[in-house]
Amino acid sequence: MKQYISLSISNLRRRKLRAWLTMLGIFIGIAAVVSLISLGEGLKTAVTGQFGSLSADVLTVQNAGTGFGPPGSTVIKKLTSHDLNLIEKVQGISEVIPRLIRIARIEYNKAVNFNYVASMPENQKQIDLIYNSLDLRTQDGRLLKEGDKGKVVLGSSFTGNSFDKKIRVGSALNIQGKDFEVVGILKPASSFQVNLAILMMEDDMKSLLGIGDEIDIIMIKTDNVEVTEQVAARIEQKLRKDRNEKIGEEDFSVLTPLQAISSINTVLDVINIVVSGIAAISLLVGGIGIMNTMYTSVLERTKEIGAMKAIGARNSDILKIFLIESGLLGLVGGIIGAGIGLGFAFLVSFIANSAFQSSIINVSVSYTLLIGAVSFSFLIGIFAGLLPAYQASKLNPVEALRA
Repeated sequence: MKQYISLSISNLRRRKLRAWLTMLGIFIGIAAVVSLISLGEGLKTAVTGQFGSLSADVLTVQNAGTGFGPPGSTVIKKLTSHDLNLIEKVQGISEVIPRLIRIARIEYNKAVNFNYVASMPENQKQIDLIYNSLDLRTQDGRLLKEGDKGKVVLGSSFTGNSFDKKIRVGSALNIQGKDFEVVGILKPASSFQVNLAILMMEDDMKSLLGIGDEIDIIMIKTDNVEVTEQVAARIEQKLRKDRNEKIGEEDFSVLTPLQAISSINTVLDVINIVVSGIAAISLLVGGIGIMNTMYTSVLERTKEIGAMKAIGARNSDILKIFLIESGLLGLVGGIIGAGIGLGFAFLVSFIANSAFQSSIINVSVSYTLLIGAVSFSFLIGIFAGLLPAYQASKLNPVEALRA
């Protein structure tokens, strides 16, 4: 077997350029599989983290949105105090907290940005509930508390260089033309929306942005985890009846953390399947490339095969040599492709995390995936070389020497 492998490697070295071009399809296929699945798992963790930070006994109500952004920030029809009153009467609810999420003009150090501003209720009990359910902690300064006026707390992303000057506790941040004192900066959260947000008291936000009887999102805490799904169903029924809407035609959504995670995971799983299918096509093309190369090799080495048979080589020996060559093409292509795929995944992760200034996407390195991908490419090489190898092993030595 050592001699077979040595001879196969020697034969491949003689055809360097052709061997590399043959492995190109394998490179692309394996690289795509490894990078996209690794990123897909990291993306799944990141997206579910946006909802996973919520407690299991907390659900949210919002009207249907028109684009991407934090919950409630992209809706045309807003919730109102009327909806709030309806929800408060639903059985199984211990706390109902209306919140506002808007985009505002932020100025600091003569630089201007536009960021999300989220309201905090004026009731300390509700404030503490939000902090606990979202697991908000400060890395510097303190959190907002009841009675805070003209003060804000910033997400962790504001510690970067967005304004060419570091924002610290005590800095004055101009929001919509009015100065606010920064009293705290949050620790990085699993949700990049929290990391990019500015928290201010509800009365300040309403006054600053001229907001009347509007609510962007309603946060609801149930009596316990066991009744969360039932409470969500009751709220849906009550709002649907009040708005005279049919099932499936609602212009609002009642979302529990478990529902959100389940929906997102389903979408991401489908994306992974589609991406894997596309990568499989690339691997098929790579396999056809190996088969074509091996057929060409048989034609070019007909006399060599004849000479080997003339000096005693058996059909099985010829078959093994060609199968090992095709297998090596798949194996080397798989190893290099896996390396390229991992490198690409880490590069995309680095760029995304740098852009959001937070570790929102981490590459999930699965040794099972790597070993499986390389083994699969090796098998593709073997199967692609079966017919050419069989053809080579069946050559008549006399006719081969005459060729």
